[in-house]
Amino acid sequence: MTVETKLALSVDEVRSFSKLNNEPSWFTDFRVSALEKASELPMPTPDKTNITNWNFLEFPKHTVESATFNSLDELSDEVKEVIDIEGQENLYIQRNNTPAFLKVSEELKSQGVIFTDIQTAIRDHSDLVKQYFMTTAVKVNEHKLAAYHAALVNGGVFVYVPKNVVIEKPLQVVFVNDNEEASLFNHVLLVADKNSAVTYVETYVSTVEKSKGQANLIEEVIALDNAQINFGAVDVLAKGFTTYVNRRGHILRDAKVDWALGLMNDSDTISESITHLVGDGSNANTKTVVVGRGEQKQNFTTEIRHWGKNSEGFILKHGVMRESAQSIFNGIGKIEHGASKANAQQESRVLMLSENARGDANPILLIDEDDVMAGHAAFAGRVDPIQLFYLMSRGISKADAERLIIHGFLAPVVQNIPIKSVQEQLTKVIEGKVR
Repeated sequence: MTVETKLALSVDEVRSFSKLNNEPSWFTDFRVSALEKASELPMPTPDKTNITNWNFLEFPKHTVESATFNSLDELSDEVKEVIDIEGQENLYIQRNNTPAFLKVSEELKSQGVIFTDIQTAIRDHSDLVKQYFMTTAVKVNEHKLAAYHAALVNGGVFVYVPKNVVIEKPLQVVFVNDNEEASLFNHVLLVADKNSAVTYVETYVSTVEKSKGQANLIEEVIALDNAQINFGAVDVLAKGFTTYVNRRGHILRDAKVDWALGLMNDSDTISESITHLVGDGSNANTKTVVVGRGEQKQNFTTEIRHWGKNSEGFILKHGVMRESAQSIFNGIGKIEHGASKANAQQESRVLMLSENARGDANPILLIDEDDVMAGHAAFAGRVDPIQLFYLMSRGISKADAERLIIHGFLAPVVQNIPIKSVQEQLTKVIEGKVR
């Protein structure tokens, strides 16, 4: 039996939502057109994962209303843990579907930096949003879930860094999910103009035990010539979501993006992290850690596609599977014809901590150019008994020794998260999942 493909909202409901948010007419038309495409386009087809019976379309409510935060003192302890309450100068918090808190330094304002929720950006920075929103990195017509997202966007963030502006301190975004009926169609659009630099870190925090909603998340990261972007993310979404995450980079000449991703959802998840190295001399470095547990089914595709000459792409993925969790790790390095002197490297490693856990590492190199460098390494197996014996011979219990090995195994990504409080939160989440 297949999942009914009837969409949850009608054209009239989409128009009403757009009107309620005072969106410009072009975005209303954009939503309606996307909804029409969603009814016709096929679902994505992640490699080696059958999602025919996954429910990506139905949910109880498109939007839930939540109270804002007048001060950070009103945050739950769980959310406070990921924020430097005193020191974080630039912070946005979204509560379910509600923009709940925003703090932007006067320095950034004076430099022309835009850091705001996506709905405000659509209204107040319409021309800039229209230029980049699902026109460059992700396209509406890629498949049903991309079009569905475009029609139903109900949250997210817009960041624009002007030419020659270097932001020294990180921008932090926290998406709080504390309503079990909330669905998250969040869109992040980050544009770094020529010769600019920015560090952006986001965290998803679910404080509900189980969700009834959908998470359909698209994030577009665009680096113009010689721009530098550090992008960190920690996803901790509750069981019950059906999660689709699409993080896409579009990198121009001599620009660079560093991704550090901690993917810790308790939901079934399809995750795509794809970077297009369009410009000559462009560079992408993607580091990802995953922990799966319970009956989770997940598929993680990380791809760096080389279009520009002398482009460099590096993929590092480490995953840990427990209990009966099943995950596919696809790593793809694609060098297009004409991308001479490109360098595509990748490494995928998976630890399985039980007989029923399954983790498949699939390194793929696709090369259409002669004068290039490329390499890959993959490993899927159990905890090294020699490492375990060495630690236990020094008086450490087997359980503690196993945890130490796992933390060391995941450290290369954890240590690259740019904000210390988020690093600590990721370490705590990992500890909870492998205990």
